Amino acid sequence: MKYAQVFPGQGSQFIGMGKDLFDQYDEAKKYFLKANKILDFKITEIMFEGNQKELTETNIAQPAIFIHSIIKSRLFEKKGKLTGVAGHSLGEFSALVASNSISFNDGLELVNIRAKEMKKACVMNPGTMAAVIGLENKIVENCCMKIKEIVVPANYNCPGQIVVSGEKKAIKNVSKILSENGARKVIELNVGGAFHSPLMLPAKKVLEKYIKKIEFKKPSCPIYQNSVGKGVSNVEEIRKNLVDQLISPVLWTQSISQMINDGIKNFVEVGPGKVLQGLIKKINPDVSQEF
Repeated sequence: MKYAQVFPGQGSQFIGMGKDLFDQYDEAKKYFLKANKILDFKITEIMFEGNQKELTETNIAQPAIFIHSIIKSRLFEKKGKLTGVAGHSLGEFSALVASNSISFNDGLELVNIRAKEMKKACVMNPGTMAAVIGLENKIVENCCMKIKEIVVPANYNCPGQIVVSGEKKAIKNVSKILSENGARKVIELNVGGAFHSPLMLPAKKVLEKYIKKIEFKKPSCPIYQNSVGKGVSNVEEIRKNLVDQLISPVLWTQSISQMINDGIKNFVEVGPGKVLQGLIKKINPDVSQEF
């Protein structure tokens, strides 16, 4: 059976995630123990029996979701032919490993660096994000352009749902304008900073140095990358898009639409939670999400 794997981003974590996999599968246990060694601390203890506040921290949540996603992906491997992969923000790193473009070890190292540098950037350039419900993309984009402070569309999640990201004052100001322009809801999100905006530039500069050192191979199937919304197989393009991702919007609607146009009809969400299943259903209710 042909299918695509899609990988969630930050926010899908929960206490106890992966414990069932650790207990049931020797392969899973090996990955978890390897991750503890790479990170130099027992992330399994936080994932399995920690507290929600600690697990929500960017520097813990991102590697935790990545580890969980890759283990589930490896357990799925023998069930069909993988014809495409995509990941939402952090999930793009999981997608790269799933398509054998980078190794698990290198992927986890990059995710760990990315998380730490994003957390630093959040302190250096405080910001936040807000979900905008019920407006067309163009209206949201135009409203952002009216604000003098930094605020940009950050996630094109599905038709009628965009997340904007920027300085706290800018989010407050644009929220009012968005409501005046007909937004059904504008909900400020409980996040650590302004992800996928120019405020993440310090993190991008550091991550770029590390990405240059990592060996990338041609993926076993196209990876539909966030910053371009289309399938990519060229190694240098993959590198560039991965660097750009930190300050570019997540083109999720565009990516899934392109995957469907390219003939992918079956999607499997791999990782904690089912957020992406809901978004894909809103993008195109006719595709299959059953394995």
